[in-house]
Amino acid sequence: MKLTNSRFTLAILLLTLMLHLSGFSQSKKQQELEQRRRELQREIQQISTLLFAGKKEQKSVFSVVEDLNFKIQKRKNLISITNQQANLLTREINSNQTKISKLRLKLKELKDDYAKMIVKSYKSRADQSKLMFLLSSSNFQQAYKRLQYIKQYADYQKLQAERIKIETANMQALNVKLLKQKKDKQVLIEENKIAKTTLDQERQQQKAFIKDIKANLTQYSAQIKTKQRETEKIDKEIRKIIQAAITASNKKAGKSSKIKVFSLTPEQKILAANFTSNKGKLPWPVANGVVKLRYGNNPSPIDPSLTIKSNGVRIATSKSGQVRAVFEGVVQGVITPKNGNNTILIRHGNYITVYKNLSKFYVKKGDKVVTKQLIGEVITNKASGEAILSFGIFKDSATQDPSRWIYKL
Repeated sequence: MKLTNSRFTLAILLLTLMLHLSGFSQSKKQQELEQRRRELQREIQQISTLLFAGKKEQKSVFSVVEDLNFKIQKRKNLISITNQQANLLTREINSNQTKISKLRLKLKELKDDYAKMIVKSYKSRADQSKLMFLLSSSNFQQAYKRLQYIKQYADYQKLQAERIKIETANMQALNVKLLKQKKDKQVLIEENKIAKTTLDQERQQQKAFIKDIKANLTQYSAQIKTKQRETEKIDKEIRKIIQAAITASNKKAGKSSKIKVFSLTPEQKILAANFTSNKGKLPWPVANGVVKLRYGNNPSPIDPSLTIKSNGVRIATSKSGQVRAVFEGVVQGVITPKNGNNTILIRHGNYITVYKNLSKFYVKKGDKVVTKQLIGEVITNKASGEAILSFGIFKDSATQDPSRWIYKL
């Protein structure tokens, strides 16, 4: 009986451990989803604050469509994450209901066994009966074995009572957890209903603006071309500065001016290595913001079959947002066009970070800067209230995806 007790106790412990580990795995996944959901909610709130706080009628139609498209994508992601959470909760609820059913059966078996033992114990509970049981032994060895049996039986009764307590507590805990899960699921369902309604409204607004754009395509096309020419002019100037720096570095090192990469001094090699080692950990160029346009080819919100090519990222930030260097380095150049759309280039060995769309700048060519040093202020559109920083990274003359370098960009 003693061996049986040990095995039964071990089985109970293993089962409890398995239930705990299973619950831990699902709980961890739920926590990850909840964290992502809260991040998306925070991003949507930032979008509303940074992009929709101004007067819509003062913004260009294209800008409104872009902003709505950005917000719609974030809201779609939020709905998807919330659905995943609700589905995971459904699986957890079903699993816990099954566990509760099994625990009820086990508890019933334990209680039935315990009741039988109590009845049996009651019938032979008298001390005289136990004494007679011992005295009727044929020899001392048999009496000793009977005494051990009486002790083991008493221990077994206590063990059964303890098992009943444990299983009852387990079932009560699962019931409490189940009720909370059902409540959490209902909250998620209600949140998703609201999110879907808002999403439909935003889509209708976007469709109305796109319809207006298509009806006045000639006018808007001219605006786009003007904006593209301005951007291309600045990008050309940026590449000119970078190429001049590459040529100068090779000339100083006594190498051919046709080489397309930087020749680095020992000090610059260390700086470049430090910059590389911080890949994915660099701070944002602004303290507060959301990425409005990502690196590479982005589908046009007007026509999904068309793409918008971006050599960097566009970050919406707060009005008069302060811009900071993402890493220590030396100011390679400052571009100051007549329209006041200033650009700063900072060199980090053979890497260069670019900060465009600045109304003010606090550094000049040749200045040394440190990580997070304030270098300028983002232009704030007086009509719309928007402040958008264009940020890029180059390795020699090749563009890089900033999201691979900046922490959680």
